[in-house]
Amino acid sequence: MNMAVKPIQSRDNCEVAIIGAGPYGLATAAHLRAANVPIRIFGEAVSFWQQHMPVGMKLRSPWEGTHIADPANRLTLDTYYSEAGMDVPKLLPVENFVGYGKWFQQRVAPDLDTRKVKRVEAYDGGFRLMLEDGDAFFAKRVVMATGLLGHEFRPAQFDGLPRELVSHSCEHTDSERYRGKRVAVIGRGQSACESAALLHETGADVEIICRGRLEWNADPANRSLLRKAVRAMIGNMLIPPSQVGPFPHNWVNEAPGIIQRFGQARRDRWNQLNLRATAITWLRPRMKDIPIDQGRTIFAASKAGNQVSLTLDNATKKFDHVMLATGYRIDVDKMAMLEPQLREKIKRHDGLPVLNGGLESSVPGLHFVGASAVGSFGPLLRFIAGSGFAASRVTRATLRAGARRSADHRQDAFTNPVPLSLAAERE
Repeated sequence: MNMAVKPIQSRDNCEVAIIGAGPYGLATAAHLRAANVPIRIFGEAVSFWQQHMPVGMKLRSPWEGTHIADPANRLTLDTYYSEAGMDVPKLLPVENFVGYGKWFQQRVAPDLDTRKVKRVEAYDGGFRLMLEDGDAFFAKRVVMATGLLGHEFRPAQFDGLPRELVSHSCEHTDSERYRGKRVAVIGRGQSACESAALLHETGADVEIICRGRLEWNADPANRSLLRKAVRAMIGNMLIPPSQVGPFPHNWVNEAPGIIQRFGQARRDRWNQLNLRATAITWLRPRMKDIPIDQGRTIFAASKAGNQVSLTLDNATKKFDHVMLATGYRIDVDKMAMLEPQLREKIKRHDGLPVLNGGLESSVPGLHFVGASAVGSFGPLLRFIAGSGFAASRVTRATLRAGARRSADHRQDAFTNPVPLSLAAERE
């Protein structure tokens, strides 16, 4: 039985719909509104940071690389801290970043619609968006700023194990629940090391198990002191604001438009090098009592009563819980809100959408920002620091599309003039 589709009224139309209200969605909203483009934005402001990051976490990005971008560069962390009357911390607590994100949202998108978008369909040269309460509306363009949630990478060895025994690091905010329990953290990046430190500090018996060797990265706070000294001597030649990747790659990473011109194979190698798992050195003292079993292969994982048994290449170990700090792998096929026929039309590479210079996919008018754009634009798009680049490129593409439509309409009027009799009637 066919269900009648709710008609779309003119008041339900907009030029651009932004799905997601994290740093990239909010930055895009700020840029489009500054350009007088009618938008609607959906989601809960910085919800991933509030609901899927552990209490006590500190952001690894340097201060200069953690501002959400607005075109006037006025809504910075500095402004937020100044208005809130807070002292600037050496390391930014996640709860303070959440406060900053909500402060930013109130200034650029006070009309944020917190309803969930359940479905996005191609419709009449644009897109129909169906909301959780049954409402529908039409947008000429859609910006997917949906972030990392739903794209967690879970190694196949852990398939079928219950979530109370094996979970992903994004599923935890409070480490207290693991007090007194034996916990294995799988991974060797910042998330794995900080999760292990927080668990250890709340009284869990923690061990890190990782495939490769743990690599330490310089402390952003200490690097900021070095940067001041370097600038005093030779200017901004060695350390870029975002500090993404090793020198000298970090300067190239500041220019995603250059990385887009790389061939795909070279871009893949570049991303692999610059996004390899590392941990910031300020975690080191907090991890001195945590055993790290490096260079291990996990052959199997199975339920053993109320525990998980891990079969490694050198031993078998049992834990009360396994936390997978194994990162994320963006896959268009996991974006269930996009109707299947629409997903099939999206050209992709290794699960990621292939994007043009305006971060537009092979489906005209459908843009992807944030981690979804890393495959096309490189490492910066994986971090908050890339939000300004993405937002300005999407805005530019939107304005150009509007200009083309206006030109087409003028051309139609010229090539298909209104008959004089009809013109007289309209007058």
